[in-house]
Formats: sequence, C-alpha cells, structure tokens
Amino acid sequence: MAEPEILTLVSDDNGTARKLPSNLEAEAAFLGAVLIDNRVIEELQTPIQPHHFFEPLHERIYARILALIERNATASPVTLRPHFEADEALKELGGPKYLGQLTANGAGLLAPRELAQQIYDLALLRELVSVGRGLVEGAMDTSEETDPMDRISQAEADLYKVAEGASTGSDASSFRDASLTAIKMVEAAMNSGGGLSGKTSGLESIDQKTAGLHDSDLIILAGRPGMGKTSLATNIAFNCAEEHLKWQQDGGEHQYGAPTAFFSLEMSADQLATRILAEQSEVSSEALRSGKLTREDFQKLSFASQRLAELPLFIDDTPALTIGALRTRARRLKRRHDIGLIVVDYLQLLQGSGRANDNRVNEISEISRGLKTLAKELSCPVIALSQLSRAVEQREDKRPMLSDLRESGSIEQDADMVWFIYREDYYLEAVRPDMPNPDGSSSPEVQDKYSQWEATYLEKKNRATLIVSKQRHGSTGNVPLHFQSEFTKFTSPNMRDYSSWDEGE
Repeated sequence: MAEPEILTLVSDDNGTARKLPSNLEAEAAFLGAVLIDNRVIEELQTPIQPHHFFEPLHERIYARILALIERNATASPVTLRPHFEADEALKELGGPKYLGQLTANGAGLLAPRELAQQIYDLALLRELVSVGRGLVEGAMDTSEETDPMDRISQAEADLYKVAEGASTGSDASSFRDASLTAIKMVEAAMNSGGGLSGKTSGLESIDQKTAGLHDSDLIILAGRPGMGKTSLATNIAFNCAEEHLKWQQDGGEHQYGAPTAFFSLEMSADQLATRILAEQSEVSSEALRSGKLTREDFQKLSFASQRLAELPLFIDDTPALTIGALRTRARRLKRRHDIGLIVVDYLQLLQGSGRANDNRVNEISEISRGLKTLAKELSCPVIALSQLSRAVEQREDKRPMLSDLRESGSIEQDADMVWFIYREDYYLEAVRPDMPNPDGSSSPEVQDKYSQWEATYLEKKNRATLIVSKQRHGSTGNVPLHFQSEFTKFTSPNMRDYSSWDEGE
C-alpha cells in the first residue's frame, strides 16, 4: 500500500516527522465488513463518505461500493473486480486479490459502528490540521496588506465547516445529488397541500406566491418608515419558530419551520418581545407599555407568554454589529441550536469591514454580499430588512420600486427575492382633511371633501400589499395582507372579503 502522506508539524529531538492522523487497518476492516454485509451501511449512525478515508485506494473502493448499493446491486469483491482491474494502486498490493483479502478477516463485523466513528473522527482531525496549517500560513504571509479580522473570520468559517462535518475543500455536487435534492423539494411541496417547498412564513398568501422561504436565499424586505417592516419580520420569525415547535411535538415527515435567529440592531430584545407578545395575545402594545390592562387582557397575555416560553426564537440585540461579527454569531447559533432562518433588522445599521468606510455604497455592497454568503454557508434563508430612499415620497404614486432601495449598491443583484411593504391607508392618514363641525355649520365643500376621504380611507384601512419585485425562482406580483395596527400583526386576508382589493395593476 502507498505510504501515507507525511506532514511535519513538530519534530522531536531525533528530527522524526509526525504523520497525519489515520488508521489504515480500521479502514480495511470497515471495508471488509461492508463487503461481507452491505446492510452495515444502513445501520451506521455516523455519515461516512468516501473523502473520510485517508488511503486514496480505500476512498475509491468505498465510492464504488456506494454506487453499486444505490443501484440496488450487491457490492462484493466479485462485483468490484471489473472496476479495479486496471487500478495501479491495487496492482501494487497484488491486484484484485486484495479485495478478497479485505473480507478474509471478518473482525470488522464485530464493531462496524465503532470503526466508522473512528474513521470519521480521524478525518475531522485531518481537516483541523489543514485549517491550522492554512491559518499559520496566512498569518505568516505579510506580503500583502491583510486585515487580521478577515483572517479570524475565515478561520471561524473553516472551523464551522469542520464542526459540521463538511470538507474544508468545497467539492462540486454531482447533478444526480442536485436533482435528488430538487425532487425532495417537489415532494415536500406536494405533501404540504399548499405548494410549500421551503420554510413557512406563516402567512398563506405569501407562501402561495413564493412556495416558502428557501435555503440559501437572501430576501430583502424593504419599505418606508411606518409601513410595518419590523412587524412583518417578527410575524414571520414567530410563525417559522412556532411551526418547528409544533413539528417537534407532533412529528411528521417534513418540517416547514425552523429555530429562528433575529438580529435586532434597532430595537432591544425586550422591546421586540413586547411586540411579539402584543401580536400573539392581541392586546395592544400601547396597553402593554402603559400597564392599562383589563382582567381579560391579562389572561390573554398570560396564555400567550406560556405558549412562547419554549419557542425556538433567539434574539440578539447587540448594536453596531459588523457583517463579520454577525456571521460569527450566526454560525455559533447554527452550531448550538441548528437555526434554519435568520432575520436582520436592518441592513443599513450593519457595518462593513472598515475598508470601504469612505464609500457607503461600497460598504452596503460588502454587507449584502456577506449576507448572501451567510445564507449559502449556513444553508438557510436570510431575511434582511432595508430602508428606502425618500424618492418614494416625492412621487404621486407612492408604491416603491427597485430603484428606491437606499444606498442600493449590489442589494438588488445579491438578493434572491425583494419584497416591498406598501400601505395606502398610511398615506391617506397623512392627508386627512379637516373634519366638519359637529353642529353642521361647515360648508358643503368641507363636508363633501371629508366624506369622500373617509369613504376611501375606510375602504383601504388595514389593507397592505407585499410587492414581490424580484423573485429568482418564480414570478413577481402583489400579495394581499391584512394589517392590524393596534397589535402590529399581519395576517392573510380572506379573499372573499377582499373582492374589491386593489392589486395596483
């Protein structure tokens, strides 16, 4: 067998180099157990993949075993032989006879799980060695100006991959693997009954338009102040976390929720919690802040707090986070709580690395790219709230568009979806005319003007529109929502009650 690779880490007094962590005998015994009984693989608790083997020949043998089993064929020394007759490494060990030697000693059948765990653990140790070597080489390289914080951030990202059991080198996925993942998404959409292939927003009208929140997607939720960006974001965060809690309690083949991380750079954790309590108890946030609660309100609040006690929703209200620090915190939450949705409120309050401070557009571009990278790295959707420029207010039609994204940079380019929140009643409230005098002494013009305004306002009150201006995987368009301002709560409207709802077409 080829001599394993040598890596000099520390030399002893005799100058002897240390070898990378490995156990070739354990690898051979495990392969022998699998070739004797293919069902061994089905019983493994450790996800052994070909790249976990140290000896390249063992890696190729295991990859071929997996390929045969996936085709429902038997993997044995006989069925493997045609694939390895020309293998040079195998010839050095006596040719195809080596495959038979693997099964000659059936000791591996006594403890296949333990062997698999050892192979896996040693592979992780080798990856740690690789990360350490890269860290040392990067730190020693002073040929270019490099921010040490960038080195630290990259090291954390590499360590996270090791902790997740991923290879430090990102291997390309085969089309077969990618297509199987796509089929699973289709199956999940069929089983959901509502075409939901991603994580739920908890709002049926949004889920119908987007098929859910998909892993690796960056979703930009934008709107002018007062439109309800944070309210909608907290609604979605709560709904997704609650759906996961229900799945844990009731079970099911597919889960459409996930533990959720909410990075609140604008509001404190207790303010955000107050909002969520108001939403779920349907007690006005004003009454909560002032303490003016009826007995019935207090009972609602108590019941809601009990429901929220075990909710897998994690709030980080650290102010002035850099994009690097946010990614570090998100990785930690992923490792500890397996979060599956990240919400950032809001994008413009994040800081870049410091290199682009002289150009805010470049800094925002760095932040949006960092959020998209985070979504891909943790394989979960990221919802980032964003401000809009004041250009919206200068137009007669206040409906936002992509060009209104403030300091946009590459936000539109990096985002997989861009949502805008628009509430016409907000703008109607701003142009409320003078009310007629109660004694009826006002002129007919004043009364008519107010009556016309009131009729329009009552028609539009509590109606909101989610404008999907970009969707990489589907169509754009408008989504109807109902907004209860006293509870800062969005719900999906009953379209039978909204037959005259204006889609803004």
